[in-house]
Amino acid sequence: GPLWERPLMEVRLGELHTWISTCNFSPQGLLAAVQRAWSSYCAKYIHVKQGGPAGISMLLAGYCLLSYGWNYQHLKRHRWRKYH
Repeated sequence: GPLWERPLMEVRLGELHTWISTCNFSPQGLLAAVQRAWSSYCAKYIHVKQGGPAGISMLLAGYCLLSYGWNYQHLKRHRWRKYH
């Protein structure tokens, strides 16, 4: 199919610059990309007949990483150090 319809994992390294230039970086385009990613995540891990703990554990791990990243400056200042 056309280059703009291919998912990222099917794009060759030489075509990556052209593929990125066809992406829509407007607020509506970014919102549509987030919605597509969320729906594909739900279809793959949440809305399945025999689900496992993988979908929920990935959400929890992502939340832990994001919250650590958001609070890193605060945590960095309040670490216990040997020398003050």
